[in-house]
Amino acid sequence: MTRKSLRTAIVFGFGIIAGVLIYLNFGLLSGESSTTTDSLHVDNLYASQLNDDVNADISQSRQNSITQAVKELSPTVVGITVTQVQEYIRRSPFSTRDSFFRELYPELFKDRRFTEEFHSLGSGFIISEDGYILTNEHVVENATEIVVTMTSGKKRPAQIIGTDPMSDVALLKIDMENLPKVVFGNSDQIILGEWAIAVGNPFGLFEINNRATVTVGVISALNRDFGEMNGRVYQDMIQTDASINHGNSGGPLANARGEVIGMNAFIFTGRSGGGEGSVGIGFAIPINRITHLIDDLKKYHKIDRDFWIGIRVKNLDPMFAKKMGYGQTEGVIISSIDRKSPAEKSGLKLGDIIVQIGNTKISTDKNVLESIYEEDLRVGDEMSVKIWRDGKTLEKQLLLVSFRNN
Repeated sequence: MTRKSLRTAIVFGFGIIAGVLIYLNFGLLSGESSTTTDSLHVDNLYASQLNDDVNADISQSRQNSITQAVKELSPTVVGITVTQVQEYIRRSPFSTRDSFFRELYPELFKDRRFTEEFHSLGSGFIISEDGYILTNEHVVENATEIVVTMTSGKKRPAQIIGTDPMSDVALLKIDMENLPKVVFGNSDQIILGEWAIAVGNPFGLFEINNRATVTVGVISALNRDFGEMNGRVYQDMIQTDASINHGNSGGPLANARGEVIGMNAFIFTGRSGGGEGSVGIGFAIPINRITHLIDDLKKYHKIDRDFWIGIRVKNLDPMFAKKMGYGQTEGVIISSIDRKSPAEKSGLKLGDIIVQIGNTKISTDKNVLESIYEEDLRVGDEMSVKIWRDGKTLEKQLLLVSFRNN
């Protein structure tokens, strides 16, 4: 082989070696091997699963006892639309004592009676699968028609089964079966500061999409006593800062378990101390007071508190009490006793000072009515009365007799 041929062979060999090295180092980078593609596919599947797990964790973290309670409670809450008729008198603008003119123009001097139909809104909650519903008595007072709207969108006419104006409770009934119902809690075991959930129909918003409104707060106070208000007695009320607005009356107040612990009744509103915006505090009737009424409302359609005691009392005059030797300022004095009355038969006497009825301390005559509600007294019950007489404290038992038997 000549020198020229040898040189050509060496150059050709180096060229082949250089080509292989270039392919090995750079050729694979321009393409994508099957191994690389399979690895990327697996990585994408892992990332997708990871995203699903993250989303599930986020969703789970949003779920808590309150959202679960609302989920279970909401289907049992109903909106209540009430048609009421109110009668009023428009006095004649003319006035004269002259009978001649009154007889001559009777229409000018005649008072006119008018009736006006109007609608009001409230809330309620289902307590049985066969359609019994609880609400406030003031929601359905003087109702000529009641329509109940459920979260399913169904509307049904409701019948008033029974009412107890003193406790502000009414029992309604709709003609349906297999309904969701609330779970009653124990209002005697409420913890101050625990979560409170109010559900209802404020401002008629239920009518827009058949969904109840939920507000959340805490139990702010317990055993708030307001006494008699418009013929109703509100004792041991539950106070909450959960927003309760017009239309929430009659709806449930629940705890974080979804158990109903009260019935929303009314609010106090006012201006905040700084004058910035309004503030409202809601009050609910303890559910234990209400459950004790249900059977009698079903059976008798009312709570029979139309009993006869046979006494009249007046507030204690400090000077008179001092003359009697009574060193306290609280109590009411018996000013009159009916003959053959339960009071007389129990041994009460004129001048006795009543200091306690049942477990309720008596300070003024207003407390007497409050004590009757506090003790849930009805016809046929015995009423325990503590009195002060001649320096001694005595206890008497009065059998509450119906007015109808006298």
